[in-house]
Amino acid sequence: MSNKPFKFKQFAVNQDRCAMKIGTDSVLLGAWTSVNHNPFSILDIGAGTGVLSLMLAQRSNAQQIEAIEIDADAYEQCSENFENSQWNDRLFCYHASLLEFTEDVEDKFDLIICNPPFYSEDYKTNNNSRDLARFNDAMPFEHLIYGVSQLLNPSGIFSVIIPHKEELTFIELAAKGGLFPKRLLHLKGNPNAEIKRSLLEFSFQKGKVKSSELIIETTRHQYTKDYILLTKDFYLKM
Repeated sequence: MSNKPFKFKQFAVNQDRCAMKIGTDSVLLGAWTSVNHNPFSILDIGAGTGVLSLMLAQRSNAQQIEAIEIDADAYEQCSENFENSQWNDRLFCYHASLLEFTEDVEDKFDLIICNPPFYSEDYKTNNNSRDLARFNDAMPFEHLIYGVSQLLNPSGIFSVIIPHKEELTFIELAAKGGLFPKRLLHLKGNPNAEIKRSLLEFSFQKGKVKSSELIIETTRHQYTKDYILLTKDFYLKM
């Protein structure tokens, strides 16, 4: 995958020092996540390049957008991407693990967003940074739920993307932390494909879940109207 800067309509993201490059998952999560509650403070857990924070800076008037990243190279690159953006006065990245951040910070956030590592297979590669970014033993779902339950405002929202096969397990874990699904989006690559990802929005309030489905392409590089509508404010060619 390319190490070149990824250019969006209102910002560019350098990614040559990040193990995980810009992908569809992050862009969809950043575009789908609700900002209708006008969040003042946002936390991006495991920020990588910082793309989610940058997308939310574009989409919202949040004055406090903080990101945490455990990998040293990714942390430095995320900080540089923030500094190079037009919203650099609203963006800040911490070099810390989620548990360190949770223990050290007393702030509560109106919106927490995360595209977590979720490859739980037993094998590893020879690239430690890539392993850290991809394998969920670097940040188990239990740690994520615990951190969110401690850091989210009582009226806040938590937004996350996970493999569809992990959906029920994740919802059960979230309930133990007092978090309940509010919105749900099932993602398919094409009309005949199986559901690949689940985008989930949680809050501390239990209620009716709004569920929908998104198909990315009808055929190769023929994007659906729904996908274009969701991503057109970001992708250059949409």
